[in-house]
Amino acid sequence: MQDIFISPLETGMVSWMEAFAKAKISATVQVSPTKIQKNAFVIFWLHMNEDRQEWLTNAIQLIQKKYVNAKIVVLANAPNQAEAFHAMSMGVVAYSHAYSPAFVLTEIKTVISHGGVWLGQDLLKRIIEVSTSLAGNQAEQVNQHLKSLTKREKEVAVEAAKGLSNKEIARILKITERTVKAHLSSTFERLGAKDRLHLALMLNKKPT
Repeated sequence: MQDIFISPLETGMVSWMEAFAKAKISATVQVSPTKIQKNAFVIFWLHMNEDRQEWLTNAIQLIQKKYVNAKIVVLANAPNQAEAFHAMSMGVVAYSHAYSPAFVLTEIKTVISHGGVWLGQDLLKRIIEVSTSLAGNQAEQVNQHLKSLTKREKEVAVEAAKGLSNKEIARILKITERTVKAHLSSTFERLGAKDRLHLALMLNKKPT
């Protein structure tokens, strides 16, 4: 996938280029055709300042009209839930902080490339809470999913389904973040989960 950052910053942020050395930077959504490879699947990373609310809506609509196969990520200087929900309702597949480190950006790309969505932790927890209260699974369904996991994968998956970060899970289980990430990758593959939200929807039970 080709990465194009739409930002008023001429050279972008250091973390963007660390993550994607071949990424293009453009000041507007009207990207020059020479910057987009023919038939390429494109990820547009929209850099949001606090005063660009109307611009965000227009930019998303223009991308969706002009680049049918594109995926859209919003990078906000000051993330907030209302903006995130609005962006997601319009078809954005990821919402994160504009100052996210390079490794987070690469994880975002991996998740959305496999059909998943990426949300900030606070928003993820909120959606999990609402989804569980409205449409949690029967205990038998959850137990069936957990049976296919190893003991450690199960422990990690249960905590991830609460919306906890890798760092929080590592602290609770007294393992490294790298180990948490490895167990989650294996769990996603075993259960066919696309992302952490999908995993939570699979493992959270209906309230009794």
